[in-house]
Amino acid sequence: MNKLILTLFAVLSFNNLSLAQEENIVEVFLIDAYVKLELPDRFILSFFTSEEVKSKVIINEEFELVVSDLYSSKVTASIDISNMKFKNKSVPFVIVTEDQSGKIERSEVFDFELPYEPKIESESNFLLLCLFGGVVFAIPNPVFVIDGDRNYFSLTKEIPLLTFRSKGFNYPSGYLGIEYSYIFNSESQKYFRVGYKHFFEVKPFKYISPGINFTTNFNGFNGLSPEFSVGIIEIENTFTIYTRYRYNLKPGSTSKAFHEFSIGLYSSFFSLYY
Repeated sequence: MNKLILTLFAVLSFNNLSLAQEENIVEVFLIDAYVKLELPDRFILSFFTSEEVKSKVIINEEFELVVSDLYSSKVTASIDISNMKFKNKSVPFVIVTEDQSGKIERSEVFDFELPYEPKIESESNFLLLCLFGGVVFAIPNPVFVIDGDRNYFSLTKEIPLLTFRSKGFNYPSGYLGIEYSYIFNSESQKYFRVGYKHFFEVKPFKYISPGINFTTNFNGFNGLSPEFSVGIIEIENTFTIYTRYRYNLKPGSTSKAFHEFSIGLYSSFFSLYY
Protein backbone atom coordinates (compact mmCIF):
# COMPACT_ATOMS: atom_id res chain seq x y z
CA MET A 1 0.00 0.00 0.00
CA ASN A 2 2.80 2.39 0.90
CA LYS A 3 4.50 1.68 -2.43
CA LEU A 4 1.23 2.40 -4.28
CA ILE A 5 0.81 5.71 -2.47
CA LEU A 6 4.40 6.73 -3.23
CA THR A 7 3.93 5.82 -6.90
CA LEU A 8 0.73 7.89 -7.16
CA PHE A 9 2.44 10.79 -5.41
CA ALA A 10 5.37 10.64 -7.85
CA VAL A 11 3.06 10.60 -10.88
CA LEU A 12 1.03 13.53 -9.59
CA SER A 13 4.19 15.48 -8.80
CA PHE A 14 5.54 14.84 -12.31
CA ASN A 15 2.25 15.98 -13.87
CA ASN A 16 2.19 19.10 -11.74
CA LEU A 17 5.81 19.85 -12.72
CA SER A 18 4.99 19.34 -16.41
CA LEU A 19 1.96 21.62 -16.15
CA ALA A 20 4.03 24.24 -14.38
CA GLN A 21 6.64 24.09 -17.11
CA GLU A 22 3.97 24.39 -19.80
CA GLU A 23 2.49 27.38 -17.98
CA ASN A 24 5.90 29.06 -18.01
CA ILE A 25 6.22 28.83 -21.79
CA VAL A 26 5.87 32.26 -23.39
CA GLU A 27 3.50 32.14 -26.33
CA VAL A 28 3.93 34.55 -29.23
CA PHE A 29 0.87 35.62 -31.24
CA LEU A 30 1.74 37.30 -34.53
CA ILE A 31 -0.49 40.20 -35.62
CA ASP A 32 1.31 41.75 -38.61
CA ALA A 33 4.49 41.00 -40.55
CA TYR A 34 4.76 42.72 -43.91
CA VAL A 35 6.73 45.06 -46.16
CA LYS A 36 4.79 47.71 -48.07
CA LEU A 37 5.50 48.37 -51.73
CA GLU A 38 5.47 52.08 -50.91
CA LEU A 39 8.04 51.48 -48.15
CA PRO A 40 10.21 48.63 -49.47
CA ASP A 41 12.94 49.34 -46.92
CA ARG A 42 10.70 48.95 -43.83
CA PHE A 43 9.57 45.68 -42.24
CA ILE A 44 6.45 46.23 -40.13
CA LEU A 45 6.20 43.75 -37.25
CA SER A 46 3.48 43.52 -34.63
CA PHE A 47 2.81 40.78 -32.07
CA PHE A 48 1.75 40.16 -28.49
CA THR A 49 2.92 37.62 -25.93
CA SER A 50 1.31 35.65 -23.12
CA GLU A 51 3.31 37.61 -20.54
CA GLU A 52 5.49 40.69 -20.37
CA VAL A 53 8.91 40.04 -21.91
CA LYS A 54 11.83 41.70 -23.61
CA SER A 55 12.06 40.70 -27.25
CA LYS A 56 14.18 40.73 -30.37
CA VAL A 57 13.77 39.42 -33.90
CA ILE A 58 16.22 37.34 -35.93
CA ILE A 59 15.64 37.79 -39.66
CA ASN A 60 16.81 35.12 -42.08
CA GLU A 61 18.98 33.61 -39.29
CA GLU A 62 21.40 36.42 -40.04
CA PHE A 63 20.18 39.82 -38.84
CA GLU A 64 19.38 40.21 -35.13
CA LEU A 65 17.59 43.31 -33.86
CA VAL A 66 16.08 44.32 -30.50
CA VAL A 67 12.41 45.28 -30.88
CA SER A 68 11.63 45.81 -27.19
CA ASP A 69 14.22 46.36 -24.45
CA LEU A 70 11.45 46.88 -21.87
CA TYR A 71 9.13 44.23 -20.49
CA SER A 72 5.95 44.35 -22.54
CA SER A 73 3.25 41.99 -23.80
CA LYS A 74 2.54 43.91 -27.03
CA VAL A 75 5.18 45.06 -29.51
CA THR A 76 5.00 47.05 -32.73
CA ALA A 77 8.17 47.81 -34.66
CA SER A 78 9.24 49.32 -37.96
CA ILE A 79 12.55 47.73 -38.95
CA ASP A 80 14.96 49.15 -41.53
CA ILE A 81 15.89 46.36 -43.98
CA SER A 82 17.50 48.57 -46.64
CA ASN A 83 20.97 47.18 -45.90
CA MET A 84 19.85 43.55 -45.67
CA LYS A 85 20.40 41.29 -48.67
CA PHE A 86 18.02 38.40 -49.30
CA LYS A 87 18.14 35.59 -51.84
CA ASN A 88 14.44 34.73 -51.77
CA LYS A 89 11.23 36.73 -51.85
CA SER A 90 9.94 34.90 -48.76
CA VAL A 91 12.07 35.82 -45.74
CA PRO A 92 11.93 33.72 -42.52
CA PHE A 93 12.22 35.19 -39.04
CA VAL A 94 11.84 34.16 -35.40
CA ILE A 95 11.01 36.15 -32.29
CA VAL A 96 13.22 35.62 -29.25
CA THR A 97 11.76 36.48 -25.82
CA GLU A 98 13.26 36.89 -22.36
CA ASP A 99 10.99 36.82 -19.32
CA GLN A 100 11.63 38.51 -15.98
CA SER A 101 13.39 35.42 -14.63
CA GLY A 102 15.90 35.59 -17.52
CA LYS A 103 14.49 32.59 -19.40
CA ILE A 104 15.03 32.90 -23.15
CA GLU A 105 12.77 31.23 -25.70
CA ARG A 106 12.42 31.20 -29.48
CA SER A 107 9.10 31.33 -31.27
CA GLU A 108 8.11 29.20 -34.20
CA VAL A 109 9.46 30.28 -37.59
CA PHE A 110 7.38 32.99 -39.27
CA ASP A 111 7.99 34.66 -42.62
CA PHE A 112 7.16 37.82 -44.54
CA GLU A 113 7.03 38.51 -48.28
CA LEU A 114 9.13 41.09 -50.09
CA PRO A 115 7.11 43.25 -52.53
CA TYR A 116 9.89 42.87 -55.13
CA GLU A 117 12.21 40.23 -56.52
CA PRO A 118 15.49 40.37 -54.59
CA LYS A 119 18.68 40.90 -56.55
CA ILE A 120 21.37 38.36 -55.79
CA GLU A 121 24.43 40.50 -55.26
CA SER A 122 26.95 37.76 -55.93
CA GLU A 123 25.41 37.11 -59.36
CA SER A 124 25.32 40.80 -60.25
CA ASN A 125 28.93 41.20 -59.12
CA PHE A 126 29.92 38.17 -61.18
CA LEU A 127 28.20 39.63 -64.27
CA LEU A 128 29.92 42.97 -63.68
CA LEU A 129 33.22 41.16 -63.26
CA CYS A 130 32.70 39.30 -66.54
CA LEU A 131 31.87 42.52 -68.39
CA PHE A 132 34.86 44.30 -66.91
CA GLY A 133 37.05 41.29 -67.66
CA GLY A 134 35.86 41.32 -71.27
CA VAL A 135 36.81 44.98 -71.60
CA VAL A 136 40.22 44.30 -70.04
CA PHE A 137 40.68 41.34 -72.35
CA ALA A 138 40.06 43.53 -75.42
CA ILE A 139 42.02 46.68 -74.57
CA PRO A 140 45.78 46.66 -75.42
CA ASN A 141 48.46 48.12 -73.16
CA PRO A 142 50.39 51.28 -74.07
CA VAL A 143 54.17 50.92 -74.48
CA PHE A 144 57.04 53.41 -74.81
CA VAL A 145 59.80 51.99 -77.07
CA ILE A 146 63.42 53.13 -77.17
CA ASP A 147 65.34 51.87 -80.21
CA GLY A 148 68.79 53.46 -80.27
CA ASP A 149 68.24 57.21 -80.66
CA ARG A 150 64.63 56.78 -81.77
CA ASN A 151 61.49 56.59 -79.66
CA TYR A 152 58.22 55.00 -80.66
CA PHE A 153 54.74 54.41 -79.31
CA SER A 154 53.46 50.84 -79.27
CA LEU A 155 50.35 48.88 -78.33
CA THR A 156 50.64 45.35 -77.06
CA LYS A 157 48.14 42.72 -75.97
CA GLU A 158 49.13 39.78 -73.80
CA ILE A 159 46.89 36.77 -73.16
CA PRO A 160 47.74 34.36 -70.30
CA LEU A 161 46.93 30.92 -71.69
CA LEU A 162 47.97 28.51 -68.94
CA THR A 163 48.23 29.61 -65.31
CA PHE A 164 49.99 27.54 -62.66
CA ARG A 165 48.40 27.51 -59.21
CA SER A 166 50.32 28.40 -56.07
CA LYS A 167 49.80 27.30 -52.47
CA GLY A 168 48.60 29.93 -50.03
CA PHE A 169 49.26 33.00 -52.16
CA ASN A 170 47.07 35.66 -53.75
CA TYR A 171 48.70 35.20 -57.13
CA PRO A 172 49.58 32.12 -59.18
CA SER A 173 53.12 30.80 -59.24
CA GLY A 174 53.38 31.78 -62.91
CA TYR A 175 51.80 31.57 -66.34
CA LEU A 176 52.49 30.86 -69.99
CA GLY A 177 51.18 33.47 -72.37
CA ILE A 178 51.22 34.85 -75.89
CA GLU A 179 51.53 38.48 -76.90
CA TYR A 180 51.13 40.60 -80.02
CA SER A 181 52.73 44.05 -80.32
CA TYR A 182 52.44 46.80 -82.91
CA ILE A 183 55.09 49.56 -82.97
CA PHE A 184 53.89 52.66 -84.80
CA ASN A 185 56.18 54.31 -87.42
CA SER A 186 58.90 51.71 -86.87
CA GLU A 187 60.62 49.88 -89.72
CA SER A 188 59.63 46.59 -88.08
CA GLN A 189 56.17 47.05 -86.63
CA LYS A 190 54.67 43.64 -85.80
CA TYR A 191 56.03 41.34 -83.10
CA PHE A 192 54.74 38.08 -81.67
CA ARG A 193 55.91 36.60 -78.36
CA VAL A 194 55.52 33.38 -76.40
CA GLY A 195 56.79 33.48 -72.84
CA TYR A 196 56.68 32.54 -69.20
CA LYS A 197 56.31 34.87 -66.19
CA HIS A 198 56.92 33.90 -62.58
CA PHE A 199 55.37 35.61 -59.52
CA PHE A 200 56.93 36.55 -56.20
CA GLU A 201 54.79 38.32 -53.63
CA VAL A 202 57.05 41.00 -52.19
CA LYS A 203 55.94 43.88 -49.97
CA PRO A 204 55.20 46.74 -50.41
CA PHE A 205 54.25 45.70 -53.96
CA LYS A 206 51.51 43.26 -54.91
CA TYR A 207 54.12 41.16 -56.71
CA ILE A 208 57.32 41.24 -58.73
CA SER A 209 57.49 39.10 -61.82
CA PRO A 210 60.58 38.27 -63.90
CA GLY A 211 59.89 36.65 -67.23
CA ILE A 212 61.41 35.50 -70.52
CA ASN A 213 59.88 35.46 -74.00
CA PHE A 214 60.73 34.13 -77.42
CA THR A 215 60.15 37.03 -79.81
CA THR A 216 59.79 37.14 -83.58
CA ASN A 217 58.65 39.59 -86.24
CA PHE A 218 58.52 36.79 -88.87
CA ASN A 219 60.95 38.85 -90.93
CA GLY A 220 64.47 38.23 -89.66
CA PHE A 221 64.14 39.11 -85.98
CA ASN A 222 64.06 35.93 -83.89
CA GLY A 223 65.28 36.67 -80.40
CA LEU A 224 64.70 36.77 -76.67
CA SER A 225 62.92 39.30 -74.47
CA PRO A 226 63.75 39.17 -70.76
CA GLU A 227 61.44 41.36 -68.71
CA PHE A 228 60.61 42.50 -65.20
CA SER A 229 57.14 43.55 -63.95
CA VAL A 230 55.92 45.08 -60.69
CA GLY A 231 52.29 44.78 -59.57
CA ILE A 232 51.17 48.06 -58.01
CA ILE A 233 47.42 48.29 -57.42
CA GLU A 234 44.85 45.50 -57.09
CA ILE A 235 41.27 45.96 -58.31
CA GLU A 236 38.41 43.73 -57.09
CA ASN A 237 40.91 40.96 -56.16
CA THR A 238 40.99 40.03 -59.86
CA PHE A 239 42.90 42.73 -61.77
CA THR A 240 46.28 44.25 -61.00
CA ILE A 241 47.80 47.39 -62.50
CA TYR A 242 51.48 46.80 -63.24
CA THR A 243 54.51 48.46 -64.80
CA ARG A 244 56.97 46.53 -66.96
CA TYR A 245 60.44 46.88 -68.41
CA ARG A 246 61.51 44.60 -71.25
CA TYR A 247 64.74 44.25 -73.22
CA ASN A 248 64.43 42.76 -76.70
CA LEU A 249 67.54 41.35 -78.34
CA LYS A 250 68.57 39.21 -81.25
CA PRO A 251 71.49 36.95 -80.22
CA GLY A 252 74.66 37.96 -82.07
CA SER A 253 73.27 41.35 -83.18
CA THR A 254 73.32 44.22 -80.68
CA SER A 255 72.04 46.63 -83.35
CA LYS A 256 68.65 44.91 -83.27
CA ALA A 257 68.14 45.38 -79.52
CA PHE A 258 65.50 47.78 -78.16
CA HIS A 259 63.87 48.66 -74.84
CA GLU A 260 60.22 48.81 -73.77
CA PHE A 261 58.49 50.52 -70.83
CA SER A 262 54.81 49.79 -70.38
CA ILE A 263 51.85 49.94 -68.04
CA GLY A 264 49.11 47.35 -68.09
CA LEU A 265 46.36 45.48 -66.31
CA TYR A 266 47.08 41.86 -65.43
CA SER A 267 44.38 39.24 -64.99
CA SER A 268 44.27 35.48 -65.37
CA PHE A 269 40.47 35.59 -65.40
CA PHE A 270 40.19 33.95 -68.82
CA SER A 271 43.17 31.65 -68.39
CA LEU A 272 43.20 27.88 -67.99
CA TYR A 273 44.49 26.75 -64.60
CA TYR A 274 46.82 23.86 -63.92
